[in-house]
Amino acid sequence: MLQYAFMRDALFVSVCIAILCPCIGVFLVLRRYSMIGDTLSHASLAGIAIGLACGGSPVIGAFLFTSACGALIEFLRTYFKKYTDLILSIVLSLSVGVAITIISSGNLHANADSFLFGSILTVGRADMITVLVLTALSVLTVICLYHQMLYIAYDEEAAQVAGVRVKVINYVFSILVASAISVSIRIVGVLVLSSMIALPVAAALQMKKGFRATLLFSVLFSMIDILLGLFFSYQLNVAPGGFTALVSVAVLVAVILLRSAASRLRLKKAA
Repeated sequence: MLQYAFMRDALFVSVCIAILCPCIGVFLVLRRYSMIGDTLSHASLAGIAIGLACGGSPVIGAFLFTSACGALIEFLRTYFKKYTDLILSIVLSLSVGVAITIISSGNLHANADSFLFGSILTVGRADMITVLVLTALSVLTVICLYHQMLYIAYDEEAAQVAGVRVKVINYVFSILVASAISVSIRIVGVLVLSSMIALPVAAALQMKKGFRATLLFSVLFSMIDILLGLFFSYQLNVAPGGFTALVSVAVLVAVILLRSAASRLRLKKAA
């Protein structure tokens, strides 16, 4: 299948997704913010619609609008500290309202449906450059802020007392989430995008290793999920996003079963 240029382009974007999404997802999962990733992935549809309506890049549109929604979530946390689910409902209502209004207006210069489910054919050279730049900047930011983000992930209040600029880093992190989402929409699609953020991390957590090992395992599982999803979706002629989500669930279940079998084997040997 790699004899086709569009499949090589899709493979390139898939590798970027497999690296970036777990790097962001592991911090979201540790902070118990997995649903924020889901909310922002749905919010990206509004950014896609804005980008298409303006005749620009839907990836850039998704990145800018999702970044704004991420910043809005952080801003609303000041007023609804104990009601995170309410904040997500507010942002989701805003973004879905914007998306439906623009799509139903008939002013789009292209079809937005492919972004809901993911499509190999929508990946172009310009998108590859955009994805590469966003991925490189995001990974570099994670490396630079690694220790501060790790401290915040485990105890936000203690990090603030220790002098970490929690609010600033939270806003930066919201932009990183937006970057991961906008990078992934071409292949994975809006509806199942959150699976690439959370499920590889969930599988890595079953290994019960330290943070760095968990991060590396997350990238490994993410690579397996998306490459298998891309390959089999091409063979079966189905949308890559949905099949990648199924592969992610299957890999998670397999890891849980293997971990459980290994634990029982150790107990038998000990007995």
